[in-house]
Amino acid sequence: MTGAGRSRSLVVLGGADGAITTLQTARRIGLHTICVDQRTDAPAVGYADEFLNVSTRDPDRLTRLLAPRADLAGVLSPASDVNLPTQFLLAERLGLPSGLSPAALRASVDKGYFRALCDGLGLPGPRYVQGTPARVQSGAARLSFPVIVKPTDSSGGRGITLCTEVRDLAEAVRRAAAVSASGIVIAEHYLSGTHHSVEAVVRDGRIVLIELGSRTLTPPPHFVTLTHQMPGDPPALTERVRDTLDQVCRALDYRWGALNVDVLVTADGQVVLIEWGARPGGNGSAELLGLVNGLDVTEASVRMAVGEQPRLTPRRSAHAAFSVLRADRAGKLTSIRGVDEARALPDVVDVVLAVSEGDHVEPYHRAGAKAGYVLAAASDRARLRTALDRVDALIRLEVDTNADEPAEMPRTVPPGSGAEAPR
Repeated sequence: MTGAGRSRSLVVLGGADGAITTLQTARRIGLHTICVDQRTDAPAVGYADEFLNVSTRDPDRLTRLLAPRADLAGVLSPASDVNLPTQFLLAERLGLPSGLSPAALRASVDKGYFRALCDGLGLPGPRYVQGTPARVQSGAARLSFPVIVKPTDSSGGRGITLCTEVRDLAEAVRRAAAVSASGIVIAEHYLSGTHHSVEAVVRDGRIVLIELGSRTLTPPPHFVTLTHQMPGDPPALTERVRDTLDQVCRALDYRWGALNVDVLVTADGQVVLIEWGARPGGNGSAELLGLVNGLDVTEASVRMAVGEQPRLTPRRSAHAAFSVLRADRAGKLTSIRGVDEARALPDVVDVVLAVSEGDHVEPYHRAGAKAGYVLAAASDRARLRTALDRVDALIRLEVDTNADEPAEMPRTVPPGSGAEAPR
């Protein structure tokens, strides 16, 4: 397929639920959408005009498939650090717009590199050790406990363990290495404090739009985001974080694009950058930034990916939040009740589902195990809280714990979606 006679096309790497809004937005503004994923049953596949059944970790094959096309306008990896290396390579090889530098890319996919960068800039952060499992197990024993062990190149809560004693390290390191593509592990002294997340837009190497929100997480040992509310903090704290991120953007030569950063504020007021991702956040985080400021930030991200310069002037101030939908036990999802009623509530912006009836579900111990999320926006915090509470009372996931886990089978692409058969 050469793309002759077709409108401009956007390649979207990954078909997880975090890509749904990007695909919908790109289609709405007139772009042809191409979703790439090795799973034919990924939640976002049916929202694309075209589907490439290829691993997003195979840039060489994707280059061969896409290079003959004349319609490609951009490539984007929403809500996924894992796909950023392929985004960078495709943009470079196919001559597509890219604001990523090699350093900004590495900081997104190598936690130890980002920690070293922050140390070099004199920013506060935990003591850590990174390397092979054997090196980390030995080195982490000399850190102050508790210690948190992670795969250095994974996200979404996969492979994370909080160790309170030295004897916990061996199993924690093994779990982290098992989900690391490189087999490299990082262990950090665990810092306590309040959890926050930044959504921002970078242009000309500096932050031009930012919100710092408050997060709630699942209890240890999993540390996965449950809710995220914006704005969640005093303006002075947001400005401190903006100044710090401008410094990091300069050091990494990150020129333009979206930015998602996990932040911890310690009891003594230190701002610690935990993890950096040069892409839009998942679970609706990018949409929160837009809802608070009266902008369509997903549209801005898409337009930047195809070489345009969208206007980013805030038009209003509101409160917005997402809340994750999740199953409390493993089994077969037999029904999802209350979704239509929840969508009809005042102040509910959307209910995004990542599962369907008949799917196998599991407890929410990693981001990929969520059943979906709810987006809400209101004029004040009390009204926002009321909207989320009403949704929580309406939506019910019924799970049959006695059903066998179904074999992994491709889900049929929804009729009329325009998506092509896997190739």
